[in-house]
Amino acid sequence: MLKHYQKTLCCLLLICSSHFANAQTVPDPASHFGFPIGEDYKLATFTQTEAYFKKLAAASNRTKLVNIGLTEEGRAQFMLIISSPENMKHLDRYQQISRQLAHGKGLTSEQAKSLAAEGKAVVWIDGGLHANETVGIHQLIETAYQLTSRNDEETTGILDHVIVLMTHANPDGQELISNWYMRHKDPLKRTISGVPTLYQKYIGHDNNRDFFMLNMKETQNMGRQLFVEWLPQIMYNHHQAGPAGTVVAGPPYRDPFNYVFDPLLMTSIDAVGAAMHNRMNTEDKPGYTQRNGSVFSTWYNGGLRTTTYFHNMVGLLTEIIGGPTPADIPLVPSRLLPNSDSPNPAQPQKWHFKQSIDYSVSLNYAVLGYARRYSDEILFNTYKMASNSIRKGGTDTWSFSPKKLEAINDAAKNDPALATVNRSGLPVKYYDAVMKDQKLKDARAYIIPADQADITTAVKFLNALIRTGVDVHQASAAFKVNGKNYPKGSYIVKTDQAFRPHVLDMFEPQDHPNDFKYAGGPPVAPYDAAGWTLAYLMNVKFDRIADQLEGPFTLLPNGALLKAESTEPVKAQAYQLSAAVNDSYVVVNDLLKAGAEVHRNTADGSFYVPAAGKSLEVLKSSAAKLGLQLVPAAAKPQQLVRLKPSRIALWDTYGGSMPSGWIRWLMEQYHYQATVVFPQEIDKGNLNSKYDVLILVGGAVPAAANDGGGNRYQMPEPENLPNEFKDRTGKLSVEKSVPALRAFMEKGGHVVTIGSSTALAYHLRLPVRNALVEMTAAGTERRLPAEKYYIPGSVLRADFDQSNPSNWGMDKAADVYFDNSPVFKIAPEAISGGQIKPLAWFGNPAPLRSGWAWGQAYLQDGVTAFEAKVGQGKLLAFGPEITFRAQTHGTFKLLFNQLYL
Repeated sequence: MLKHYQKTLCCLLLICSSHFANAQTVPDPASHFGFPIGEDYKLATFTQTEAYFKKLAAASNRTKLVNIGLTEEGRAQFMLIISSPENMKHLDRYQQISRQLAHGKGLTSEQAKSLAAEGKAVVWIDGGLHANETVGIHQLIETAYQLTSRNDEETTGILDHVIVLMTHANPDGQELISNWYMRHKDPLKRTISGVPTLYQKYIGHDNNRDFFMLNMKETQNMGRQLFVEWLPQIMYNHHQAGPAGTVVAGPPYRDPFNYVFDPLLMTSIDAVGAAMHNRMNTEDKPGYTQRNGSVFSTWYNGGLRTTTYFHNMVGLLTEIIGGPTPADIPLVPSRLLPNSDSPNPAQPQKWHFKQSIDYSVSLNYAVLGYARRYSDEILFNTYKMASNSIRKGGTDTWSFSPKKLEAINDAAKNDPALATVNRSGLPVKYYDAVMKDQKLKDARAYIIPADQADITTAVKFLNALIRTGVDVHQASAAFKVNGKNYPKGSYIVKTDQAFRPHVLDMFEPQDHPNDFKYAGGPPVAPYDAAGWTLAYLMNVKFDRIADQLEGPFTLLPNGALLKAESTEPVKAQAYQLSAAVNDSYVVVNDLLKAGAEVHRNTADGSFYVPAAGKSLEVLKSSAAKLGLQLVPAAAKPQQLVRLKPSRIALWDTYGGSMPSGWIRWLMEQYHYQATVVFPQEIDKGNLNSKYDVLILVGGAVPAAANDGGGNRYQMPEPENLPNEFKDRTGKLSVEKSVPALRAFMEKGGHVVTIGSSTALAYHLRLPVRNALVEMTAAGTERRLPAEKYYIPGSVLRADFDQSNPSNWGMDKAADVYFDNSPVFKIAPEAISGGQIKPLAWFGNPAPLRSGWAWGQAYLQDGVTAFEAKVGQGKLLAFGPEITFRAQTHGTFKLLFNQLYL
């Protein structure tokens, strides 16, 4: 007994000495940065933070610093892994367990429980995604220090049971924002406002909308860790700012939640949210609000937090107040009365940066403490959700949706036997009529034929799935399903896999409920979008299979990206590139840059390239890189026009426009040369001397009456700016800019307007008007109220004039991303006289494909895109967001077709 006691005591002394030695060597933030984290008027740069994380990794045996990839500006993006020294020795094993349980394949419940008992909960905590929300990265620094230096029972217990992935979400943004804030020596002059560029290259705030598409390097880096490498059970995404009158908004969140989720996910969010909320109250930190106390929901896919839900992860978001410059919690009387959403309101007061850091660290510890106490349960629940998905995808399953419930109710309404019955429920036969209808079953698989016209875009869609951990099969031989033949090389995405919710969400329409504040009242706006079905937006051709699918299918390695296969082209005098293939435009641009000869067939919009000189070399090289098949031209078309590249100008604004930034990124991906121009240059006129086409994205053009658009950008005072940025200020105006734009078009220039910037048509006094208006009792027009018409971000089906060169390559009917977008009525004489040509319109009263479209019948016969003659040039007006977040591949060519002479 005495020997056992001595042995135990020695072990405890060794553990304590290990923790103590660690604490002595870990540098505190003040010694490195020159100030404690949370000091008013002080921000750390990324350069400083990178150096500090390297110091922590070198000093502490609790840490491992991992470079997860480069950012868009070329900086290293780091993930700091923190756990106990003993756990750090076995990271590979714990990572394997996390991945095994997340995928759920080949495991019995007993095996999963055994792995859960052996494993360690994996918790992701990030910071800095929205770089102007400065609490995020600074709480990450402070929490990393505390986890590596503290030796209290709570911290060591967390480290023993939890592996923490502390991830820097936006290094470039931290460097920009912190340097901008700290540029003034006088602390009272420091401000985060007025930053000249977006805080993430190209896309700014939209970096939190890129997580099912994963276009940007930063999101690709984080996506690989989240969905392929580690698959944490909990992820915590820090943001700002909380609703006025509160301190922090957090989980659980308001309805609706997405109907593809496992119910265990939702109750897990509730449980972790309760732990966070309880900790705030235990520590006398008031001001936490949840559910209807904020706007945040769990409907949307695409955010750093929200995409994890579709992968059975407990995603957490908090939005907290505060920043380096002290501020006030304002008096909002409605926030002071306690309720179930906000049981412990905060009082109006002065608020300091350190308070926000303290709140955030406490919230982190609440999450980590929950993971410590319920580590085995959290791990097993991940397996349980995965196995539920596998089971549902492998059996006949019917998921609920608002449309199915509406069908049940409609069937009952038509039963005369129920008309006079006072009932508390309906006969089960109405449930069976819908929820056992074989035509309404959930999909078991989706087949993407390898012989579709734009297979390279289909491969990009598949790679978006693969980057998020989805399993994909490929056919090793031709096969037949439901009487249809599919070629070898076709792709199959089955739903009997762990991430079934994400698979369904990318292929199936979102069915957002009719969500109103009260009956007959205004709609409750969804958090971001209502519908986003990626297969629709990318115009991927696929077949939905509702029954079990077997065939010559090979499971591809998880996480390994695909490339469309190209073959050595048949020798020919000339080759044809289809306008229906987006990557054809890349090849064309490479050819034009090389000085090669490229023609366009005006019969169908295809490209004709003689195989002479440099052409063949460029064709082969570009096609091989892209995976394009070069098709020999059977004969030289009769109607050819030689192409020349346009001189392209792309509007932007001081501070940066996200829609403009996305197009700038697209221009680079598709090898266009575009020059960014600002309002001052446009106002100077003489644009034709430098440019042939000007692109105006949403928000560029001032609003006109009843169109609801307009320039939303705030301008700083030029005298407060460094000289290099002063020429970026200003806004387009009706008085100066519109005449300059008119002169540009009258001399042959083309102006492409997208979204709200189509208001330029009104300023030019073209014979078009807003189609979405009604007459008041006074005989004047007003915009339709939201109670009658409301379509937040959704996917709609529009009809296209395929004969018009602006639409070359488009299908006769195609899906567009529509966000309360402009719709027009055009004067009949303007159409008959050839002044205006409709490009796209809504030909039926129910164009909704995915999302929510209240009052969609108002769209019928409305024109959503047109071109108009203006002197020798033209205006192109695209109401839908044809380049939205670089997700809408199906409508990219509507822009590309305008970029040649």
